[in-house]
Amino acid sequence: MQTFETDLDLTEIINGEEILGPSPFFKHQDIVGNLYDIIRHHVKTYKLGKVLLSPLDIIFEEGVNRLQPDILFIKKENMSIAQDWIRGVPDMVCEIISSGSYEMDTAVKKAVYEKYRVPEYWIVMPELQTIEILTIVGNKYRLHSIAALEGTVTSKVIEGLQVDIKDIFE
Repeated sequence: MQTFETDLDLTEIINGEEILGPSPFFKHQDIVGNLYDIIRHHVKTYKLGKVLLSPLDIIFEEGVNRLQPDILFIKKENMSIAQDWIRGVPDMVCEIISSGSYEMDTAVKKAVYEKYRVPEYWIVMPELQTIEILTIVGNKYRLHSIAALEGTVTSKVIEGLQVDIKDIFE
């Protein structure tokens, strides 16, 4: 298996299969930027940990599952997983869904995140102007917070974080 030693590699390994994703569209990047700014400001203000952007590998299991969520958060007490890449389970991951990534992000990647018990998974659906926040309960994800078109979502993992979705999709 080839090891990638580059700053920009959009290849993920999901269940042992290498998958090369497309580069994101403008709207996708705009939404990522809006959400990142809000989460990062909150996390920095309250010194809760680190918020990071893709492409950055999360290596759950070498050669088996290496994913690149759009945004991830690591609590300050869990920063030991931040090495050359992220080696372990972050506290939150977020995927921005595009029309071509719906099944991959809401089924395939969700199952991987669930398998490794990522505490919180944000699913952002631009076309529906919806954000769903799922949290691990037992061994399965359950809906924790949702907002569509208007309203706020609340994180369980990032203490005190509430996001007005109008600030994300404007």
